[in-house]
Amino acid sequence: MTLARLLIAFTGNELPPSAARLLGERGAAGVTLFRVHNVVDPPQVRGLTAAIQAARPAGSPPLLVAADQEGGQLVGLGDATTPFAGAMALGATGDEGLARRVAGATARELRALGVNVNYAPVCDVASDPANPALGIRSFGDDAEAVGRLAAATVRGLQGEGVAATAKHFPGAGDTAVDPHHELPRVSRTGAALAGRELVPFRAALAAGARMVMTGHVALAGQDDGLPSSLSAAVVRDLLRGQLQFQGATITDALDMRALAQGSAQVANAITALRAGEDLLLGTPDERALARLAEGLTQAQQRGLIDVDDDAAATRRLGELRHWLGGFEPPPLDVVGCANHQALAAELARRSLTLVRNDDRLLPLRPAADARIAVVHSLPADLTPADTSSTVTPTLASALRRRIPGVDEILLPAMPRASDLSGLGARLAGYGLVIVGTYAAHLQPAQAALVAAVLSTGTPAVTIALRTPWDLLAYPSARTHVCSYGILPPSMEALAAALLGEAPCVGRLPVEIAGLHPRGHGLMTRV
Repeated sequence: MTLARLLIAFTGNELPPSAARLLGERGAAGVTLFRVHNVVDPPQVRGLTAAIQAARPAGSPPLLVAADQEGGQLVGLGDATTPFAGAMALGATGDEGLARRVAGATARELRALGVNVNYAPVCDVASDPANPALGIRSFGDDAEAVGRLAAATVRGLQGEGVAATAKHFPGAGDTAVDPHHELPRVSRTGAALAGRELVPFRAALAAGARMVMTGHVALAGQDDGLPSSLSAAVVRDLLRGQLQFQGATITDALDMRALAQGSAQVANAITALRAGEDLLLGTPDERALARLAEGLTQAQQRGLIDVDDDAAATRRLGELRHWLGGFEPPPLDVVGCANHQALAAELARRSLTLVRNDDRLLPLRPAADARIAVVHSLPADLTPADTSSTVTPTLASALRRRIPGVDEILLPAMPRASDLSGLGARLAGYGLVIVGTYAAHLQPAQAALVAAVLSTGTPAVTIALRTPWDLLAYPSARTHVCSYGILPPSMEALAAALLGEAPCVGRLPVEIAGLHPRGHGLMTRV
């Protein structure tokens, strides 16, 4: 085995000698790149991935170079890549052809950067609004619709030579715990699991997904009680056996707190391999990686790694790497090119969803001397699988390019009572307030922000800038729009839609259940 079933990671914008040795001398399968650790700009990434490939033994197929380029809230390769709005925006369009085109464009950019594996699509069904780790990373709450869009994404990525990774098997949508911090448990098993959680994975596998990432979630009633990523019942019996998956598997990151950490990480890795996993997703902690490499070497020498399993995994990974070797990288100038930017604008425009317009405020028809306030918090990461904190707010500037009299009021990510106490006075004199929230249904501070705005009595438009369930936190709002993201194309499209330049044509990809707006019954998908 040497380290052929380990994906390493490292800190730095250049390939460190220690990582080069793991790839060249000890046979590690490849590298995962992380935005915070490895990414500066496209030329630097292209140079880094070239160095990674140059480190492999002569004559061997390409190493795996992977990243989380989901789009939306998780853009793993930096701001120079095209800012596609992501999965839930695609869910709001319901357009499989658009999903395939977006995935194809994403793959061309990845290939240009030297990345050949994308940790996407997310196949989790957004069935629990309280799930802190999922949100707009999911296509929606309808398993069949999620499956169709996941399959389209697989075809788009792999049609351009990037291996798709269906995640997080067997489905982590129906949880209210973040696996970065603790172990979630999925209560559904058997037929119930097959009828919802497994539906998108079946579709992704039928579309030819070459990789599956197992999640650090535990299934209720599972005899071994292990996280799925360490469970033979999930990997061998369910994924390999029932679903007949023949491609490569990979664990989610081994440093997530759903798993025991420290020296126990070696035991986790051995357990995962014995459960039938092909690849282990290592992380940039250099000491942990060295400990893991040594532990795996000792485990093999002591016969803890099954020889037949090792041979089968080596064959599957070899087939994947040879397939990846059949594609040439496009030129670097495809990254962020005009055609891709136009596609990002199309996705943003077609996803916008008008949920309520009870006061007929939209489209806005402001007088020449009207004053409009745009109020929202600074973007923040809601989970470690999030790059929102890198985004500069642009809604106010997008509006200001179209109409005069637009001011921006930015508050802390979690507004305090002191931030809100004087808000009414600051809003005096404005004829309209546009207030945006990020996951207000999970964050009381965001809900309090909207309450403070609505209490002024000034006409207001509320915007769910991320998760569409925010209306649950302020059900009295009478004019409400969902944008499914905060990246610039979404904010540009939102500004245009608010002023009537284009209609909101998206449809809610999730139900907002249990909400009774002024006696009109349940507020559901529109």
